[in-house]
Amino acid sequence: MTEPQKSRYSEAGVDIDKGNAFIKGIKEIVASTHQRGVLSDIGGFSALYAIDLNKYKQPVLVTSTDGVGTKLAIAHLCNKHDTIGIDLVAMCVNDIIVGGATPLCFLDYFAVGKLDLTIATEIVKGIAEGCRQAKCSLVGGETAEMPGLYRNSDYDLAGFVTGMVDRDAIIDGSDIRVGNVIIGLASSGLHSNGYSLVRKICFEELQLTVDQHVEELGCTLGEELLRPTRIYVQSVQNVLRSYRINGMVHNTGGGFYDNIPRILPNGCKAVIHTTRWPQPPIFSFLASKGNVPPAEMYRTFNMGIGLMAVVNESQANDICHHFNAVGEKAYIIGEIVQKEDADSENVAVID
Repeated sequence: MTEPQKSRYSEAGVDIDKGNAFIKGIKEIVASTHQRGVLSDIGGFSALYAIDLNKYKQPVLVTSTDGVGTKLAIAHLCNKHDTIGIDLVAMCVNDIIVGGATPLCFLDYFAVGKLDLTIATEIVKGIAEGCRQAKCSLVGGETAEMPGLYRNSDYDLAGFVTGMVDRDAIIDGSDIRVGNVIIGLASSGLHSNGYSLVRKICFEELQLTVDQHVEELGCTLGEELLRPTRIYVQSVQNVLRSYRINGMVHNTGGGFYDNIPRILPNGCKAVIHTTRWPQPPIFSFLASKGNVPPAEMYRTFNMGIGLMAVVNESQANDICHHFNAVGEKAYIIGEIVQKEDADSENVAVID
């Protein structure tokens, strides 16, 4: 009897059979995220999603793509991969909810040196959990084994979300006016930005390890750095059923100084009062131990505020209470003022 020939592709580092086993193993996990509208299962060449046109008068598709940056390195150091997928979903869906869009379907791209079924399944479990939190359907993705480009244990993730909003319900900041109030929603910590600086301070300069308990943080360093990014989708949608929001900001890379100006109309300036919310201790820890000046902290990190909503002053307290009632920690953190001249800063962060 002739012995089965060993796959040359497998010898080169790509195991098609293992990839197929992975898809088969995660089918139930993926199916658990499916909302009404999903018409296909994973494993096909594309995904199908039916739009309920009774819900939208003038439907506008809204898309976004993102990753989680070097937070992936922390997952490797901790050998904990079941929450990084939540971060991936959060970075995408939070970007479209600030425009008023409802996330509908999500896809992921998972690139790895050598496919480890246990790690890959844990990652997908996190992605599925993120999709459930956002009430968004995980409809497919791509798993790419790329030996030689990635080391065996290395992997990278990218996410892609498609949502929908009625044209007259788009929130783009054009309704922001002088006198509006800024509401900030608390973050869960670092979320998924600034990790290159975090790693330099914590591992290179302080020589800490992820399993080391840090008194200032009240937990191990790894636990703090792997806290999943908060997903604001359902809370924002709940508030939008009763109130008008003039503009929203997902406070990611670039922090307050770079993200807020993206929605400000000409002639408007945002003033942020930093004493109006409690900042998680990770930020003061990084600032003091890393000798990072305040301006850089507020441009690199979210500083405890993951999302901002600009609203009419007359409704600010009610909206703040509503956010708190649906599980957010909401604070009135600033206001919109007249910009002095064209060359002045768009954002003022003051104590």
